[in-house]
Amino acid sequence: VSTELSQGCARGCDLCSEFNGCLRCSPKLFILLERNDIRQIGICLPSCPLGYFGLRNTDMNKCIKCKIENCESCFSRNFCTKCKEGLYLHKGRCYVTCPEGYAAANGTMECSSPAQCEMSEWGPWGPCSKKRKLCGFKKGNEDRTRRILQAPSGDVSLCPATTEVRRCTVQKSQCPEGKRKRKEEQGKQDNGNRNRKDTKDTKSGTKKRKNKQRGATVATTPASPAQ
Repeated sequence: VSTELSQGCARGCDLCSEFNGCLRCSPKLFILLERNDIRQIGICLPSCPLGYFGLRNTDMNKCIKCKIENCESCFSRNFCTKCKEGLYLHKGRCYVTCPEGYAAANGTMECSSPAQCEMSEWGPWGPCSKKRKLCGFKKGNEDRTRRILQAPSGDVSLCPATTEVRRCTVQKSQCPEGKRKRKEEQGKQDNGNRNRKDTKDTKSGTKKRKNKQRGATVATTPASPAQ
């Protein structure tokens, strides 16, 4: 290995060697190590080339190779920002086709997220119900809806749900039908009691009249004196 030098290095290089090229770049520059047979040659660049991302630190800024398959440029070791030609980019990875539930955004090779659908605001929550009934239970469900205003590529299947359901609790209350039924039953019961009372009073009145007739004095015509 050749002796390290600080004089005669390439522009932007603070320390170099004849065998390995630049060993330390000037501040703000990135060092890129290129393989040349059994040697690694260091060069200094203002930005990292395709297939690499820049990592800054206090000692020296470095260009590090992307580790993502079929990635042309990346933001970090495991997050791609541009795939090779003909491939689709989705969440930092490269695909032959977009994953299920996603589609390429207009004129790009990036798979759009369902979250990019333009949705209306949620409507108000509906009444608490259970099996289409609105009363006579304690726990039920309530729902609310929204509309799809615009979908990527016009495919509404890529958009999120338009209905949301949650559990709800209602105060214990009787259904109007139940109240009406109880009222009718109460009315029937009152009528029955009234009829029984009327029957009893009728029987009592008949009995009194009979007793009165039995105790009444029968008027008789006096016999004529004998001639």
